[in-house]
This record gives sequence, structure tokens and C-alpha cells, in this order.
Amino acid sequence: MNVVEDHNIHIKETECSDIEKIEISLLLEGIYQRYGHDFRSYAYSSIQRRIKHRLDIEKLESISHLQQKVLYEPDFMEKLLRDFSINVTEMFRDPEFYVSFRKHVVPILHSYPFIRIWHAGCSTGEEAYSMAILLHEEGLYKKSKIYATDMNKDVIEKAKTGVFSFDKMKQYTSNYQKAGGLHAFSEYYTADKYGVKFQPFLSENIVFAQHNLVTDSSFNEFNVILCRNVLIYFDKQLQSHVHGLFKESLSRFGILGLGNKESIRFSSYADLYEELDRDNKIYKKIN
Repeated sequence: MNVVEDHNIHIKETECSDIEKIEISLLLEGIYQRYGHDFRSYAYSSIQRRIKHRLDIEKLESISHLQQKVLYEPDFMEKLLRDFSINVTEMFRDPEFYVSFRKHVVPILHSYPFIRIWHAGCSTGEEAYSMAILLHEEGLYKKSKIYATDMNKDVIEKAKTGVFSFDKMKQYTSNYQKAGGLHAFSEYYTADKYGVKFQPFLSENIVFAQHNLVTDSSFNEFNVILCRNVLIYFDKQLQSHVHGLFKESLSRFGILGLGNKESIRFSSYADLYEELDRDNKIYKKIN
């Protein structure tokens, strides 16, 4: 291949990349205008990957063809909405976070007459049930209410059932033990051939509901907000918007817990918090 051919290929690849960005921008704008779901400020690489995944499944030639199906076929939009939803979760995910929560946050919560906790982006509910178990073991669950929300109605419906795959219990048990669990993890569920169902008392103080961090407003005042491994999928502007929503929703001296790859340190809201645990991204609101 000579230099001219190589240069021409590079130009064509650049043009294709630019056209793809235009197509994705038009698709996301169309979704917003047609359905009210706003993905325009999601991290480009994440959205691009999920769009191409759907293109491959449907064997569509271009993003423009995908846009046509989205705009004219609401059922197809539901498929894409599931693709865009981030549903990676597990019981006691990142166990060291829960160890730190017991150490730094639980003593604060004991001083409150009633505790409101918001799990934003709860997916299928494993982390909400994890928090219910932790609060139960710390003698706090009876005076607590956990609001577990996600933009995806399908995962919310699954979370409400409290039923999970038995195949995951070995990993979940290990996580629970590393997270400082005080009992045998098997005490919290029953198992049969259909899967594992958590004890009914664990869901008594959990409210599962749809909520979109991008478009919906604050709906209560909370002592704790947990939004772990969600903000990494947003661009800087949308991250700032969500931090503003959390600031509005947290009570004075409220606790904010983020994922281990997330931080508030470089945001415009950093001065409103003090770090309780830098490594595990637990912050206390001070202003």
C-alpha cells in the first residue's frame, strides 16, 4: 500500500467516524423528542457500544435504520431502552464499601429517630437488599426506609420479587462474609428449583420505583444517598447535574456513597462535603 492509498483510507475512516457521531446524536435527540428519555449526555463510548450491540442483533445496516425503527416502533424502543440501562450489580458489591459503611456511617445513623436511604440506579435490587441486611444486623432496619429507584421498569419489577439465581449465591455469600456479615448468609433466603428468594421481612421497608436521574427531580429528603457505579456512564455535565440533584436531596450532614471509580473531589460540589473514607468514596454533607 502506498502513502496516497493509506492517506485516503485514513480520510474515509475519519469521515465514517464523523458521520457515525452525527447519526448517534440524531438518534438520541429523536429518542428524547419522541419518548422523553434523555441519553444525550451519557458517555459517548458507552452509548456507542450499546447501539452497535443492537445493530448486530437486529442485523441493521446503519444507525439511521435503527433510528427509523425506534421512532416508528415503540416496542423496539423498549429493547433499546434495556440496552441503555446499566444493570451490572451483585449482593454486597465491593465488600470493603460495606465494611467502611458499618464503621463510618452506622454510628451516625444510630443517632437518628428515622432513616431515609435512596439507592439511585438500583438495577435488579441486590444492593438494596444488601443494605437491608446490613441495617438489620446493626439494629437499624425497623426505623429505616430504603427508596430503590431505576429508570428501567423491567429491572424494578424483577427487584420487587426478591428472587435471584441460585448460581450467584456462592459469590454473594463470599461478598457478605467479606463485608462483615454477622450470620450465615443462608439465613436470609430460601431456595428451591426456581431460584433463591430473600426473606419477606427484608423487603418490608424497601420501596422500589422508577426514577430517571437525568430528567426527574428530587422526591424526598434523605439521610443517605447511594449511587454507586452509575456516574461513570455520564459525561461531566450530566455528572454535575446529578450531583446537584443529590445535594438538593440530602439532609444536613447526610451521607453520599459513590462507586470506587467515581469521586466528587473535582466537581463544583466538592466543598459541600467532607471525606469520611476517600478509598471507598463515602462523603458527609457539611453545607
